[in-house]
This record gives sequence, C-alpha cells and structure tokens, in this order.
Amino acid sequence: MTIRKHLDRFLANFVTILMGVLVVNVLWQVISRYIVGHPSAFTDELAGFLLIWVGLLGATYITGKKEHLAIDLLHHKLSPKGKIKVNVIINVLIALFAFAILIVGGTNLVYITLRLSQVSSALQMPVGYVYLVLPLSGLFIIYYSVYDIIYPQFDSQEHVPEKGQVPDQEIPTL
Repeated sequence: MTIRKHLDRFLANFVTILMGVLVVNVLWQVISRYIVGHPSAFTDELAGFLLIWVGLLGATYITGKKEHLAIDLLHHKLSPKGKIKVNVIINVLIALFAFAILIVGGTNLVYITLRLSQVSSALQMPVGYVYLVLPLSGLFIIYYSVYDIIYPQFDSQEHVPEKGQVPDQEIPTL
C-alpha cells in the first residue's frame, strides 16, 4: 500500500473519530444544559477546538481525494498536454499557498502561543497545540500537491456531454 493510501486512510479515520467526539461533546453540552440544569464548562471550548481540527484535516483529506470545489470549465476544453500543464500550475499554487499560509504562518502562530504560554480558559491546555493543525495540514496538502504533479490523475470519463446526450427535463403539467 502506498504512502498516499495510508495517509488517506489515516485522515479519513482520524477526522471520523474527531467528528464522533465532537458530536458526543455537543450532545453532552445540550444534556448538561437542559436536562441537568448545569452546563458543562469545557464543552463549548472543546467543540471549537475540535471544529478547527475537523475543518482543516477534512479540507486536507478532500484536497487529497481531489473532491474539493473546482471550476473546471476550461479544463474540459484542453488537450491532454494542456490538462497536464494546468494541473501542474494549479498544484504549484496550492503548494505555495499551503507553504506560505499554513506552514509558515501556522508555525509562527504555534511558536508565539507556546512561547507566550497561552492556555485555554476552560481546558487549561496550551493553545499552541490547537493551532498545530495548521502546519500539519499544510505538510499534508503539499505532499498531495507534489504527488499530483508527479503522478497526474485524470478521470477517464471526463467529457462534456453533447447536445442530445442529456435528456431534456420534462415540463410538469398542472
């Protein structure tokens, strides 16, 4: 099994576990607030931290699966060589963004919050650990981008349907 498949499996399982913990956490918050009458102090903060990790690692997973939001109007009209060139340009831009924003910016944020010993109010945990997901997801996104440059993958069924291939929608009668 390739490193990419291991990374895909790890991210999918880890994000699934985080989502499960997030759901249980929010459920406990609702139960403790409305049924017990004493809201739990840590659940609101934990939900926010989990949401950060789920959002960034989920976006990383989707980027790796090439299921992210994309505008592909131009892509369908290009030759195979043109598709490869556009693929390289897009992946280089994604890698540059991930490096500049997620790795450099995220590492600076982690360093500053750990250096200042900033801790969360309810969990009393260093906030730098929460922000550690920024450079981590940046590394994974760069890995996926470099992999996609070296081993470009195109959908074998990608084509724009011609007129007549897609049935016209029926007009409902009243």
